[in-house]
Amino acid sequence: MKKVVIYTGQRCVHCDWAKELLNKKKVDFTEYNIAKNTSKMEEMLNKSNGMRTVPQIFIGDKHVGGNDELQALERQGKLNSLLEI
Repeated sequence: MKKVVIYTGQRCVHCDWAKELLNKKKVDFTEYNIAKNTSKMEEMLNKSNGMRTVPQIFIGDKHVGGNDELQALERQGKLNSLLEI
């Protein structure tokens, strides 16, 4: 399974929904809360070409985007192959 990284923020319902989906699929992920760790905010901005909203989700080397994009991949049946489940 590919490494999954999710950058989150404080009181972020979209972050919660994204993590809920990943947990439901039993996907291990690394979470960085950019409100608590400002160095990770810079990292997120660099990796996501300046996207400032949270969550920002990465699967392997691919920038998925936010929760809406993650949920869309699941609805389209494309998330499992991206995760290599």
